[in-house]
Amino acid sequence: MAAAKKTIDEVIKHFRSAEVANRENLARRGNIVNLTRDSAEEIVVSADLHGNRLNFSRLVDVADLEHHPKRHLIMHEVCHGGPTYPNSLACMSHQLLEDVAKLKSRFPEQFHFLLGNHELAELTDFPILKGGKVLNLMYRDGLQAMYGDSAEEVRTASQTFLRSCPLAVRIDGRVLISHSIPTRVDLCSFDRSVLEREYEASDMREGGSVFRLLWGRDYRPENAAAFANLMEVDVLLQGHEPCADGFMVPNKHQIILDCCNQRATYLQWRLDESPTHAQLVARISRLADRKPVCTESVNVPAR
Repeated sequence: MAAAKKTIDEVIKHFRSAEVANRENLARRGNIVNLTRDSAEEIVVSADLHGNRLNFSRLVDVADLEHHPKRHLIMHEVCHGGPTYPNSLACMSHQLLEDVAKLKSRFPEQFHFLLGNHELAELTDFPILKGGKVLNLMYRDGLQAMYGDSAEEVRTASQTFLRSCPLAVRIDGRVLISHSIPTRVDLCSFDRSVLEREYEASDMREGGSVFRLLWGRDYRPENAAAFANLMEVDVLLQGHEPCADGFMVPNKHQIILDCCNQRATYLQWRLDESPTHAQLVARISRLADRKPVCTESVNVPAR
């Protein structure tokens, strides 16, 4: 049985409210949210939840935004993955996207949800296959299972919200958080103007600037250094890459976080501490117990 009309109206209202919150965010310039010591005291960040509502709830608890008005929570990529509706392959991850919209509506200046490649795939109908299944179709089956004849109305509202999401957050002019970074920046550069202007349909298609930014998997030190130099930052903090241990440190600029499994991780730091790349790595914590992974073996490449 489809959800009641009141429930459907509430979901659509949250998506529309979250869209407005994205576009009116005081710290946003173009597609970058710029957080400084004037606007933020502390950062909590993770990535790639892929339908894991338990880990989402844990992150919200860690951030405790209500009692810390200058703490900011940053996350990205929730669509595709996680549980399915009973006796079907219909994906329930749309519910986590709805949770995101509610949180953005409640904390418009403190919570920042960045566009990821799976959300981009929903915007552009770019098929993603995993295990022989088309994740986009499973996602839409989930919407249909929950909302019946109103599924398309809910999907349209969610897409409007997604189009309004920023592409990156810059922290204190030193750390850039984005879903991923483009490939071969050291060899063919990157049009950073997409971070400073409204992006167009061509930017989102394969080969376009938004597509390159969200789909890149080039962890060479030279590529990371070139992108960090282009963006004028020291540290690049991303997701996108599945990490069995919940994180990865491929080079001296990048840190990769993954929050969709049992070894999920997050990062938390104060802006007045200005931590280095190595110090940020030391602050990566397990979401399950909030303990740092620095007690474990962490290899930080020298290059």
